[in-house]
Amino acid sequence: MPQTLPPHKEGVALVTTDTKLPAMDGWLIGGGEMAKLIKTKDWSGTPLGPIDTWPQSLRTVVSLVQASNSPISLAWGAGHVQIYNDGYWPICGAKHPGSMGQDYRECWASAFPVIGAGYASAWAGNTAYLENMRMFLDRYGFLEETWFTFSFSPITDESGQVGGVFHPVTELTSQSLSQRRTKTLRDLAAGAGKCKTAQEAFEAASHLFSESNLDVPFALFYVIDEAGRTAQLVAEAGLPAGTPMSPTLVDLNARDLRPLPISDVLRSGLAQEVDGVASGLVGMTVGPYPELPSTAFVLPITLPGRERPAGVMVAGFSSRLRMDDPYRTFLELVAASVSAALASARAYEAERRKAEALAEIDRAKTAFFSNVSHEFRTPLTLLLGPLESLLTRRQPDAQTQELLAQMHRNALRLLRLVNALLDFSRVEAGRHSARFVPTDLARHTVDLASIFRSALEKAGLSFTVDCPALPVPIYVDRDMWEKIVMNLLSNALKFTFEGGVDVRLAPVPGGARLTVKDTGIGIPRSELPKVFQRFHRVEGAHARSHEGTGIGLALVHEFVRLHGGELHVASDEGKGTEFTILLREGSGHLPPEQVVESSDTGAVARSAAAYLDEALQWLPYESQTVTSTSAQSSGRVLVADDNSDLRTFLTSLLAPHYDVQAVADGREALAAVQARKPDLILSDVMMPNLDGLGLVRALRAPDSVAVR
Repeated sequence: MPQTLPPHKEGVALVTTDTKLPAMDGWLIGGGEMAKLIKTKDWSGTPLGPIDTWPQSLRTVVSLVQASNSPISLAWGAGHVQIYNDGYWPICGAKHPGSMGQDYRECWASAFPVIGAGYASAWAGNTAYLENMRMFLDRYGFLEETWFTFSFSPITDESGQVGGVFHPVTELTSQSLSQRRTKTLRDLAAGAGKCKTAQEAFEAASHLFSESNLDVPFALFYVIDEAGRTAQLVAEAGLPAGTPMSPTLVDLNARDLRPLPISDVLRSGLAQEVDGVASGLVGMTVGPYPELPSTAFVLPITLPGRERPAGVMVAGFSSRLRMDDPYRTFLELVAASVSAALASARAYEAERRKAEALAEIDRAKTAFFSNVSHEFRTPLTLLLGPLESLLTRRQPDAQTQELLAQMHRNALRLLRLVNALLDFSRVEAGRHSARFVPTDLARHTVDLASIFRSALEKAGLSFTVDCPALPVPIYVDRDMWEKIVMNLLSNALKFTFEGGVDVRLAPVPGGARLTVKDTGIGIPRSELPKVFQRFHRVEGAHARSHEGTGIGLALVHEFVRLHGGELHVASDEGKGTEFTILLREGSGHLPPEQVVESSDTGAVARSAAAYLDEALQWLPYESQTVTSTSAQSSGRVLVADDNSDLRTFLTSLLAPHYDVQAVADGREALAAVQARKPDLILSDVMMPNLDGLGLVRALRAPDSVAVR
C-alpha cells in the first residue's frame, strides 16, 4: 500500500513509494554513461551510504534524472550529495568524475555568490528560477566566465520533508560570448568608419578595448616602418607603453625579440600564440580581473595589395575564458576589422593629400589669374586711351579709321575678358569687394537691356523688355548687376536664331524677380546641372560663335550668390531657355560693411559696350571677295573664321597680293569651294555650324570638289 504523506507546499515535488523496496540491482534501468558510473561507484564513502540503502524517493528521482536528455543535477540529503546525468556531465568540465557524489556546495562554491540565495530557497521549500545569470565557475582549474539559465526545485522524501533539490540547467556561455563579441566587432567597424587617419583608426580600436576589456584585457598596435626594420607602438589599451610586454620600439633585426615574435608574424603572415606573458606583467593590474593574463595572440594587420603586413596587433587572452577556436576566430576578426579600418583611413589620407594638392594648384591658378589679369589691365588701359583719342580725331582715310576702330573693339573685348577673369579669381579667393546701394532696379535694368536692342533686331529677333517700377529700391552692386544682365543677354543672342528674347522684372513677396527668356536651341537635360560650373561648355551646341571662356554663367551664379539671391534655369531642348533671378529686398541679408545707404543713380558703365561689340561680331556676315590690286594675282585664297575683325584683318593683309574671299564658318567655306575652287584655304578650328576639322574631313571626302 502507498504511504500517506503529509500536506506539501506548492512547488514541492512529491514522490510516493511502496513499503516494499524492489531488488537493488534492478531499479536503475537504462540511462547512459552516468547511470553506469552510479552503479559502479562506491557510495559507502559518501553521506548517502551504499546504494542498496538508498530510499525509494532518491532512487525514483535518480531514475528520472538519468532518463532525461536535458542537463539535470540533484543534491540530496544533509550532505548535499550531487548526482547528475549525461547532459550535465560536460558542465562539470575537469571536475568530473570527482564531482559525482561531491557536496554540491563544495563543487560549485565559486558560483554561490550568484546562486546561493536560490539554492537556499529551494531547501526551504520554494522553487527558484534564475535566467541568463553570469557567474564564475572553477571547472578547469581557473575561474571561468559563464552564463546559465536554471532552476532549483525542492524534492520531498518519505518523511514529507525536503530531502533534496532538483536542478535542471541550460548553459548559455557560447551564445552570450558570441553576442558580446559581435557587438564589439560592430562597434569597432562603426568607429573605424569615422576615422580619417591611420592613427585615428588605431586609437579608435584601443579606446574600444579600454572600455570593453572582458575579451581583450590588453591590446597593443605596432606599425612597421617602410624599410621593415622597426615596429613602432602607436596605440595601446589596458597596458601602459614601455613595459617589458609593451616596448615602444622593436628592432626587428635583433636576435632576441622576446616576448613578442613580431618578426615571425611579419615573415609568415600568420598569427601566433605567446605563452608566459604573465611574467612580464608582474606588479601591474591588467584587465578587469585580479589574475594576470598568461597568453597573448600576435596577429598581422594587412593592407590590400601589399605582400608584407603593415603592422601587428598584440591581444591578451582573458584570464577567465577558455582558449578555444571561437575565441581565436574572434581575435582574427578583430585584426581584420582593424586592417579594414587602416586601409580605409589610408585611402582617405591619400584622397585628402590629392585634394589638398589639387586645392593648392587651384589656389595657385587663381592667384595667377588674379595677378596676370591685374597686370594686363594697365597696358590695356594705355592702349585704349590713345586709341579712343585717335578715334575722336578725323583720320586721313577710311582704312585707317577702320583699323583704329578694329583695334579699339578688340582691346575692349580683351579688357572684358581680363576683367571677367579678375572678377572670377577674386570670387574664388573670397576677396571680391562688393558695394551694395539702393537702386531703382527697373530703370537700371531697362538701361542695360536697351544696349542690346540694336544687336537683337539686327539678328532678326524680337526683343521685349517689361520692367515696371518696383515698390522699393533693391540693394545691388551696380557693376555686378550690369555683368549679370549683359552675360544673360549675350548668352541668349548667341544661342537664339529665330523667335526672340524677353526680359521681365516683377515684384514678388519680399523682393524682386528677373527673368531672361529666349526661344533658342535650349539646353540638354543632362547638361542642366552643369551650366553654372566654371569653364563648362555644352559640346556640339549650335551657336553663333564658339568663342568665349566658359565662365560667364559661372560668374553670374557667383554674383547672384554674393547678393544673397537665387539663380535658377529651366530649359526645353529645341524650344528655349529661361534664367530666373530672385533678389531679396532690404539689406539685412548683406554684409553690413558692404552696404552703402546713399542712392546711386549713375549711368550705365561704358564697359557694357564691350558686350555689344562682341555680340555684333556674331551676326550674319555677308561673304565678300576682294580682288588683288596688283597687276598679276598669284592665286586665290579662301578665309574662314567666325571672328569678323580677324576676317577683315586677314583680308587686308592678303588682298594686295591675292584674290581673297572671306566667309564666317565651315559650311559657307564648303559652299564657296564647291562654287569656285581656291588655291589655299585658311580656316579657324572652332566655328559654328561646321568647324575647321569638319571642313577638312569634308574637303578630303572622295566625292569632294576639292579632290577633283
